Amino acid sequence: MSDTRQTVEIADTGARSRRFVFVLLNDFTLLSFASALECLRLANRMSGRELYTWRLLGEGGETIRCSAGTEFHLDGDLGELHRDDTVLVCGGIDIQKNSTKKLISWLRREARKGIVIGGLCTAAYTLAKAGLLDGKRATIHWENQDSFTEEFDEVELTKSVFRIDGNRMTTAGGTSSIDLMLKIIAQDHGEILANAVADQQIYSSIRTDQDTQRLSVPTRIGVRHPKLSQVIQMMEANIEEPISPSILAKDVGMSTRQLERLFRRYLNRSPKRYYMELRLQKARNLLMQTDMSVINVALACGFASPSHFSKCYRAHYDTTPYRERGSQASRLSI
Repeated sequence: MSDTRQTVEIADTGARSRRFVFVLLNDFTLLSFASALECLRLANRMSGRELYTWRLLGEGGETIRCSAGTEFHLDGDLGELHRDDTVLVCGGIDIQKNSTKKLISWLRREARKGIVIGGLCTAAYTLAKAGLLDGKRATIHWENQDSFTEEFDEVELTKSVFRIDGNRMTTAGGTSSIDLMLKIIAQDHGEILANAVADQQIYSSIRTDQDTQRLSVPTRIGVRHPKLSQVIQMMEANIEEPISPSILAKDVGMSTRQLERLFRRYLNRSPKRYYMELRLQKARNLLMQTDMSVINVALACGFASPSHFSKCYRAHYDTTPYRERGSQASRLSI
């Protein structure tokens, strides 16, 4: 089949190709990496020119496995880079374990050259661990936001799809890599080329750094009831110091009994039960993703005592917080 694409005319500035260096961590998320790489490939294809080149690096310099189990051959180990390179660290699961001392030291060294460095998916953690996001605005996948906030108070964490702050870039994961790369392509070569790349990917709704990464509450719970959504938003924003159902009801102009009926009708549980599940979900994230003590996790999730926390946790997850922490530690040591 012949290639009948129409090329996009862009100004010839005489500048050489911009090189991207993808640093792949063990168990990196394939979608985040592939989304970014495809944008660069399509920019070259649609312009008819080699606007971008790329290399794949990683510790050891041989092969690396993504979280889906597929292995990738690397172009090299973590070595010296050019000052005008753009580094994109690709994270995924077990980001704490995979943010090794060697990687952190390498990032710090290369950052001293003034290189643009970004983190895709959970790799914002890696950049923050290296101190590269201190005083910066950043984002990370919503599942990792609680643990990130507890560990890195020097970083202004947002809920954006992506964030660019000076020479640092972060994305929330998934297809947010596309949004970041389209932004970069538009800055480098104009909106027309960026839109052409989006069209090739059947990507009809380009997001900006003002868009948030999670679905709205009504979409997430499958219920479009304004007062129910408002109450859930208040619950999510007040995990450490829970608000009583009577105050929640009063704040949305309802009686406590009306609020109870609303939750029973749409979510098949009481407001108290739903709130407890939100708090326990955050607690599990902190236990699995941080080294916070069980006591501190309990306090961060609104439990007055470790014993009450342990009782509620066991009732919901059929294990204790201490065993959960122990099983996580065993898994990461494998």
